[in-house]
Amino acid sequence: MGKNDAGVGISNSIRTLRFLHDEMTQKQLAELIGVTRQTVMAIESNKYSPTLEVAFKIAEVFNLPLEEVFRYRSTAD
Repeated sequence: MGKNDAGVGISNSIRTLRFLHDEMTQKQLAELIGVTRQTVMAIESNKYSPTLEVAFKIAEVFNLPLEEVFRYRSTAD
């Protein structure tokens, strides 16, 4: 099995959280965490896993613990 197989990886609730926070745009979030809008888009769509630092910055923006923004899923789940 490859590392990109279905059922394995990190998922997130960034899109939902943005909309719950005054419909924050991807660009606004990107500016707050110091990355590009394209990076936020890729993270949000699970095409790219953020660095630990970026993940913590995203959680901090929404004032949530990391595990409420990002979830790890494996084939055992």
